Amino acid sequence: MISSLRGRVLGAAGSSVVIEVGGVGFHVNTTPALALASREGEELAVQTSLVVREDALTLFGFASRAELEVFELLIGVTGVGPKSALGVLSSLSPEQVAAAVQADDDAVFRKVSGIGPKTAKLITVSLAGKLVATAPATAPQASVVTGGAAENVLAALTGLGWSERIAAEAVDETIAAASDADAASVPALLRLTLARLGPAQQSGRTR
Repeated sequence: MISSLRGRVLGAAGSSVVIEVGGVGFHVNTTPALALASREGEELAVQTSLVVREDALTLFGFASRAELEVFELLIGVTGVGPKSALGVLSSLSPEQVAAAVQADDDAVFRKVSGIGPKTAKLITVSLAGKLVATAPATAPQASVVTGGAAENVLAALTGLGWSERIAAEAVDETIAAASDADAASVPALLRLTLARLGPAQQSGRTR
């Protein structure tokens, strides 16, 4: 079982990245936010889940342990495949998934491509009691957990090596200056935040 990878990014596009570890390039399916944040030649660490099928071994990678845990719970639900589970995490943060399950709100899952009404309801029923909706633990994060795009961008940035404090401050500043459409879009918000972090990259990143 491959539970995590750390290595140099050989390429990133769409919803996947290729990470070189020990001379071997691993193709990892991930959220568009993480793929967009990955830079060729830079180091990337991901938490992974290896999905075994009769005709394929497919690796899925996430910026945080929380995303990985939600992914593995989702693929255990009847009717939810790995691609649909990845679609959920591309639209919702782990905290939002937990909150929806706790509130028995299947409407948010019906908005994800590939998930119909029956499957959405199954998600809330099957995951009931397995996820706990929690409030943000630290003050810097509090202002950016109000939207799924912000949370996904924060997770992507911390997964890429920026400290949570610096990433949260950059996301806050970006949202304040961005249009409503850009603030609600993961790719747009991530691109704008990375541009804001650019000048401070060397001093602000942790290794």
